[in-house]
Amino acid sequence: MLLVDTGVLVAAADTDDAHHQPAKRVLENDPGPLVTNPMVIAETAYLLDRQLGPGAEATLYTSITEGNLQVEDITAIDWTRIRELVIAYADLRLGGTDASLIAHAERFEVAAIATLNRRDFAVVRPRHVGAFELLP
Repeated sequence: MLLVDTGVLVAAADTDDAHHQPAKRVLENDPGPLVTNPMVIAETAYLLDRQLGPGAEATLYTSITEGNLQVEDITAIDWTRIRELVIAYADLRLGGTDASLIAHAERFEVAAIATLNRRDFAVVRPRHVGAFELLP
């Protein structure tokens, strides 16, 4: 399982993005499943529509309906952990979307996250591993 963050999804879709090739490569080459959550989808959809238009946003939804990207629900336990992380990393201004991926990483005991956000994910110390493996 590879958890996928907003930046990688946007970069993979945007051929003009400086990170397009590495983002596309990590999504295409990982054996999967590629997993994210509704907060990441909302953030990604907004950015895709704003930067590339409704067609790119629709392609995101196609990747979900065709099973290429799995969207996991956020549980009450996850929300509790999201709150804890936002408070614990207030100086970092971690934010709920990144905290939601961290909560899922902990719940599913996943160490690898596909993200371009080294600032947050390199600093946070998850409960289940010493540090995240950040791809690409």
